[in-house]
Amino acid sequence: MKLLHINTASLSELLIDGRAVRSGIRKQSRESAVAVQALGLEGDEQADLTVHGGLSKAVYAYPSEHYPFWQTVRAQAKAADWGAALPPGSLGENLTLAGLLETQVWVGDTLRFADCELVVSEPRFPCFKFNAVMGFNQAAKLMRQNGWCGFYLAVRQPGSLRPGEAFELLPGPREVGITELFRAKARRA
Repeated sequence: MKLLHINTASLSELLIDGRAVRSGIRKQSRESAVAVQALGLEGDEQADLTVHGGLSKAVYAYPSEHYPFWQTVRAQAKAADWGAALPPGSLGENLTLAGLLETQVWVGDTLRFADCELVVSEPRFPCFKFNAVMGFNQAAKLMRQNGWCGFYLAVRQPGSLRPGEAFELLPGPREVGITELFRAKARRA
């Protein structure tokens, strides 16, 4: 398992249905080490702390394995050209991971990096801002249907992260899986 990219954003305005909405969803990939504190990554901001950020949702991770799907559906929706690369952080994630899917992750599992530890807390639920940055109105619906939501992480041990570093998954109690929790909450929404 590997941390491919670390992505952060300052707050900026998105134009959604003719109105300006503040958001930190437009993440940019960082090239060097990034400090990790209890409330998240250095240089990362969230606009709506009721749904993003805080101690239990300090960092958002997303599997790189889903990127080809999103590139294809964006092209089909005419939101991007065929073959256009989807840059790291495009799904609003702080960590673009390789080798760890939602189906392999449980609430309470720990991602141990060389200099910090992050604990899986819950799945991510897409909002209207996700549709806006993906460029088509069915993006959130597709995420709900596929269960390709990524997951939030709390900071167990602050430190730093480096792009390209390997990490290990330490199993937690294995009582609630990310995919199952996501699907259960999505049915109620």
